[in-house]
Amino acid sequence: MAAQSVCKGTGSEIDFSYFGGAESFTEGKRSLRRTTVVSPSEQDDGVSYPGPPQDPTDFLWIMTEEPHRSRRMAIMKAHPEVTKLMGYEPLTKYVVLAVVSLQLYLAIYLRHTHPLSFRFLFLAYAVGGTTNQNLFLAIHEITHNLAFKGINANKALAVFANLPIGVPYFAAFKKYHIEHHKHLGEDGIDTDLPTNFELLCLNNVLGKTFFATFQIFFYALRPGFVKMQTPNRWHLYNVIVQLLLDYILVHTFGIRPLLYLLFSSFFAGSLHPCAGHFIAEHYVWDGLSQETYSYYGPLNILAYNVGYHNEHHDFPSIPWTRLPALRALAPEFYDILPSHPSWPMVIVNFIRDKEVGIFARAKRLAKNSKQKHESPSSSSSSDRE
Repeated sequence: MAAQSVCKGTGSEIDFSYFGGAESFTEGKRSLRRTTVVSPSEQDDGVSYPGPPQDPTDFLWIMTEEPHRSRRMAIMKAHPEVTKLMGYEPLTKYVVLAVVSLQLYLAIYLRHTHPLSFRFLFLAYAVGGTTNQNLFLAIHEITHNLAFKGINANKALAVFANLPIGVPYFAAFKKYHIEHHKHLGEDGIDTDLPTNFELLCLNNVLGKTFFATFQIFFYALRPGFVKMQTPNRWHLYNVIVQLLLDYILVHTFGIRPLLYLLFSSFFAGSLHPCAGHFIAEHYVWDGLSQETYSYYGPLNILAYNVGYHNEHHDFPSIPWTRLPALRALAPEFYDILPSHPSWPMVIVNFIRDKEVGIFARAKRLAKNSKQKHESPSSSSSSDRE
């Protein structure tokens, strides 16, 4: 009662000696939960927080193996018919052809429009950003050899899908992305993980805003600092074909069509509704230790169903058109997992919430690092023997 009485009146009348050093009545209060659960359970009701806030000074280091292999095995045991969903999707090549044609048409159409005009920037953001995000995810789909039966046919289509992006992207992405699947969360191998430098410099509202605005550059440049690749002939094909198209556009129509394509790629990886998937997929939310999150909303139509991300990591051999069928086949596995209700709000909440940030990624030591840490003890024990 005494504490209640001293809280009445203006701020100057409040006796803070009753509150253990607190400087406001909002200290320790958490924002609303951001993820939802389709089928709440005793373990997670979808409303309250499953765990305490994460330490914002470091990543979430975990010792368990990545969850997708074990869930894949469990689903295959419970639903052996899941294998019927696997295999390439013939529709993909036609979607790629349509989107590439649209982007190149718009690029040429805007050849007489000033790059800083409203029409140019609006089309580059609303149409170009959406279509180039679609092409990013087409390349993601093709990386898993899900457009054709043959490997070379898939790679050739990916080089073609790369054309409106403006810079060679496919060949480097393929190897990094396959490693992302095989070594999810492994420090020094999974280049999707933020670095310690990013954690140090971008771990506040201003830094997160910068990251969300320019995240396309982080995804493009970070891999080169974390783990360099050895180029192969497809890197060369990717570069030659891309530079040839860029040269033809500039030589024939001037610089503006190429600028349109580059602006489109920037907007696709910036503060764009579809770009929310970059953050939504693997950042840790709501005190959970869950590494991967799905999104089941309407923007999946524009994004090769990449929102079905738990489903995709569980079964990377199932194409985009059949991922909803996978979820429908095994709801007891997927509907109990927290998921995101909105990609645009993921960006907003990532920037404004204290409980999520660059630090909110699950990391594990790479397998070779574990072996190095274990080898001294094992060698010393053998010496004693």
